[in-house]
Amino acid sequence: MTLLKAFRLPAGLVNRLASLAKTTHRSETFYVTNALIHYLEDYDDAQIAKDRFNDPKSKIISGTELRKQISV
Repeated sequence: MTLLKAFRLPAGLVNRLASLAKTTHRSETFYVTNALIHYLEDYDDAQIAKDRFNDPKSKIISGTELRKQISV
């Protein structure tokens, strides 16, 4: 199910979006939807990282130690 939402956007952003959609033969909805999906995923990841960093029970390791753990 899709729902209709209305937003006010700066004219420059609207023009760039319209140009991109026209050039690529995709809808403006396609780009706005994808932009929001990616933004919200990144925001969620950043919030998880922030919460872990601020949790006194979380173990903080160095980048070197992280690379060692990943390469194993």
